[in-house]
Amino acid sequence: MRARRAAVRSASALIATLALTAGLAGPAVAAREAEAPPVATATDPVTHEENDRVPEGSVWTQHYFPSSDRSGTQLHADVLLPEGLSRKEKVPVILSVGPYFAHAGQTGPEGWAHTGPSARFNDFIEGTDLFDERYAFVMVDLRGFGGSTGCLDWGGPGEQADVRAAIDWAAKQPWSTGAVGMYGKSYDAVTGLIGNNLDQSALKAVVAQEPLWDMYQYIYSNGVPRPNVTGTAGAYNSIATMPPMADDDPRYRVNARYEEDHPECLTENSAGYRISDQRDDHWTSRDLARMAKGSDTPLFVTQGFIENNTKPEEMQEYLDNHEGPERGWLGQWDHVRGGDRTPDGRLAMGREGWYEETLSFYDRYLKGIRPDVRYPAYAVEDSTGAWRAQRTWPVTERSVTLPLGGGSYVDDGGASARAALTASGRPAPRPPAPPAGRWDMENAPATEHVAPRGLAEESAKRQRDGEVGSSFFVWSKPLEKPVRVTGTPQVSLTAKGEGNVMLKLYDVAPDGTAVMFDEQVSLLHSGRLTVDLKATDWTLAAGHVLAVEVGSIQTGSWRDTPSGETVEVRGARLRLALDDPADDVATPGDRSPFLDTYLRQYTVELPAGPGTFTVVPGGRL
Repeated sequence: MRARRAAVRSASALIATLALTAGLAGPAVAAREAEAPPVATATDPVTHEENDRVPEGSVWTQHYFPSSDRSGTQLHADVLLPEGLSRKEKVPVILSVGPYFAHAGQTGPEGWAHTGPSARFNDFIEGTDLFDERYAFVMVDLRGFGGSTGCLDWGGPGEQADVRAAIDWAAKQPWSTGAVGMYGKSYDAVTGLIGNNLDQSALKAVVAQEPLWDMYQYIYSNGVPRPNVTGTAGAYNSIATMPPMADDDPRYRVNARYEEDHPECLTENSAGYRISDQRDDHWTSRDLARMAKGSDTPLFVTQGFIENNTKPEEMQEYLDNHEGPERGWLGQWDHVRGGDRTPDGRLAMGREGWYEETLSFYDRYLKGIRPDVRYPAYAVEDSTGAWRAQRTWPVTERSVTLPLGGGSYVDDGGASARAALTASGRPAPRPPAPPAGRWDMENAPATEHVAPRGLAEESAKRQRDGEVGSSFFVWSKPLEKPVRVTGTPQVSLTAKGEGNVMLKLYDVAPDGTAVMFDEQVSLLHSGRLTVDLKATDWTLAAGHVLAVEVGSIQTGSWRDTPSGETVEVRGARLRLALDDPADDVATPGDRSPFLDTYLRQYTVELPAGPGTFTVVPGGRL
């Protein structure tokens, strides 16, 4: 706590003492304390001393303004200004726009005794001493959520209009300098990317932690439904219909119940998720990576390469299309914030200084203050847990296209592989049922099930015996020196047959243990197919082998429908971006705790087979 905040509290205590000595009787004080805390309006601000849900050092007001699409949608904003702001003083604005700012709770009622502004980003407010640093913080409810009207429109044109309106509104307020920065994680990181794409002059910087880079990829993988194809729609319908607090202001209460009079909003929202064609207008209007072409808002992002919620799909495309200054923390973590800690106190991302660096980023672009610390443009943790600094991501020293040849597999959902495993004396568990219930972007259930022990090894053994099973493998020759696979791997192949295909990359050690470090699935038809895998940053040690598995969808939790056909593959190629770890420039950071969890989950037995290609042709990067 800074001295300024302590001084504010001391002054408040002194004023209270003087008021009591001026004749406020005990019964009167008790009666006042029994009353519900005041609720802010646009003209009646409320402080922390009056309502304990208001962050210390700030003053809370509420406002309503129209969206920018002339739909009649009214947006609600909770505004937190530094306490003691003079009438003529102006401050820059940190804006967050999303579905999680309802007064009752973020994704469901949180048991608050009375209304007040959302506590969603109190960690950021406190970690940066935001109000002492003379910033405003504004939380705007997307259409259909919290105190806003309108039909929810998951990442679509309606929400894009809301983001545009929120930026314009925040920039034009009498207490605003006109400089706006956006902040968020997960869904409200997506709205930050939308803000960048809109190219508004008032938006000076965006901080986006663990976003989606293309909304389609969260629901489908190249036409194959993900497990949340229905759960995400249900989750956001539930959040949109969350009842208001009993002491919310009348306008807020009416707006929060908008869906009761407009049930079509929920039906229309659910219908959009059932569109599987990535080329449909519904999804092309939500392809944020494509829409980032030519954008230039200063951008600070985080992304876990191995996280199983908002995965790094089309991240590289977005960053390639973005032309402005970039900052990034990229590494081996799950769906966490920059300042999050594990229960034992370790930083979830493994790197100190999140709040200091984000504040410095905003100071530079919203206030024009040159930073005292020279931060790397990108701080990246690779699969060894080591951190390095680099000017951009990815850094590619050599791009290679490696011949994988061909093979055959049965698109049976892994049935033959599990049968073979059982026949070997190691019964394979039945594949788990797809998860049911709610699945919002902030709190996805754990669905990435561990592969049955011995499954990959037994499949490879059947392949060596000349049998056609649920998949086939191709192995590289052992590496002569360490090499990093970075960027977005891509597999292309020619298929004969219909069904599904699953593509996996493994890091195979000399002892026969292997880590699956990248994967992707797709619908498959006869003809040529090209599939981008997830972005990655994985270092293969000297003596290790890169293995590629091509086959039916056997693991994970996709809702695929196996065709039962035998699929013949020929002319398969693997395109990789390679980097030399010997050139790394170290930067501070510890091993992120989730990396070891991932290694335990995704390490299998898979002894290397005959090497048919070289990862680094010619041996030079």
